[in-house]
Amino acid sequence: MRKFLFLIFLMVCRPSWAVDPFEDFHEYGQLSDEEIHDLHKGEMLYGDTEFGFILSKGNTNSTSFKLKGNLYQDFESWRNQFKIDSLYKRDHNDDTGKSDVTANRVFISAQGNYKVGVKNSSFFIYGDYEEDKFSGLAFKSTVATGYGARVYQGVKNKVDIDIGPGLYRSVAEEQSDVSEDDKNKVGYLVRFAMQWERLVSERTRFNQDVSIEQSLSGLNSRLKSETALISQVIGGVSLKFAYMYRYNSKPEENKLKFDSELSATLVYSF
Repeated sequence: MRKFLFLIFLMVCRPSWAVDPFEDFHEYGQLSDEEIHDLHKGEMLYGDTEFGFILSKGNTNSTSFKLKGNLYQDFESWRNQFKIDSLYKRDHNDDTGKSDVTANRVFISAQGNYKVGVKNSSFFIYGDYEEDKFSGLAFKSTVATGYGARVYQGVKNKVDIDIGPGLYRSVAEEQSDVSEDDKNKVGYLVRFAMQWERLVSERTRFNQDVSIEQSLSGLNSRLKSETALISQVIGGVSLKFAYMYRYNSKPEENKLKFDSELSATLVYSF
């Protein structure tokens, strides 16, 4: 699989070897998040979409598809963000001779930030919903509200944080052999999120996003971390290398507490 990803990278980059591959660099890597928001202020929707597709044949037969999107609205008093993150994978089972689905996950979230008088400060309302066919749950969701602020602003770095209380809910699969009380769990939590952006060069950006949901009701606590490096390939398309790590303190029976994902995807901004 690593050889296949390397060949895709070579084919995508090959046409630009003769010239500076960053000569016509796209705003996604050239501009900071704040500059992008200022540029599109008042527009109904803007953002970026990320996609990757891998088809392997031979000793390994598998199909993987990843789709991720970030959509924004930036008005005078509100800045809204909508996210979607999905992963689908099928692997050939040599024992049965059939293809089995080995990953099927969809995560969506929405956050509205109400801007206050202090620059880069706001009150936020956040909600998410996740279905993962291999988590042992039918779905899980979070609702939170609180305060957000920029805690550091430098020439090349900036750090934003959100913190506030919320509610967590999870519903077990219908076929799960658990009591009715355990199938539907609701509890209180504290949500903390941090976004660190570093300008590596004029054309490359490093992002570190971390969110922590600490349960106050003895239920599942969650951590999600994405480390990414984004660089332009050609025109409006960028190449993103990312490492995603997820941790659940109380997973369902026979499930691991963590999972990780290493990806190389193309990002298109609009």
